[in-house]
Amino acid sequence: MKDDNAPATGFSHEKIETNNFLMIILILLVIAVGGLVEIVPLFFQKSTTMPLEGVKPYGALQLAGRDIYLREGCYNCHSQMIRPFRAETLRYGHYSVAGEFVYDHPFQWGSKRTGPDLHRVGGKYTDEWHRIHLNNPRDVVPESNMPAYSWLEKKPVDPADMAPRMTALRRVGVPYTDTEIAEAAGVVKDKTEMDALVAYLQVMGKALK
Repeated sequence: MKDDNAPATGFSHEKIETNNFLMIILILLVIAVGGLVEIVPLFFQKSTTMPLEGVKPYGALQLAGRDIYLREGCYNCHSQMIRPFRAETLRYGHYSVAGEFVYDHPFQWGSKRTGPDLHRVGGKYTDEWHRIHLNNPRDVVPESNMPAYSWLEKKPVDPADMAPRMTALRRVGVPYTDTEIAEAAGVVKDKTEMDALVAYLQVMGKALK
């Protein structure tokens, strides 16, 4: 006759639920397996690994602008990911797709929006509008709480930074040519950080409308 009060043996629910260490190990194992099942197939899916038609690596000036965007922490207030919801697409444009970010290292998706999403800002405003906005945001958006970045107009881009930066990106898969890398310093020569940041903003999200 079975004794209901006998201690549990083998790999039973009771043994798992009463052993904290075993429970933690099994939870981590399930999460790891589930994560691999979801993530690994994406490495072999063309829509996530191949660039969308029209997407090109950033030019030297645009790349310098992107580095300034990161340095100044613009991602803290502006996302670059339009979600596939009607309210988002009506306001910002076509939702973001993975093939647009193949050359972004790191990508700037984000979820924090103190300011608007910027993924489709390319070509939406003129260069002059961006310059005025960066010098003093309230000149074009009176209710803006964005800080001014007027010093960017006076600070030159360092040409010596560009070739090493592009070489590093080529190592992780961005197809820069030797010619593009060699000419990078000349492209940004005599350009200000304001020029670079505007060039970056003007190329965002233009491959898909």
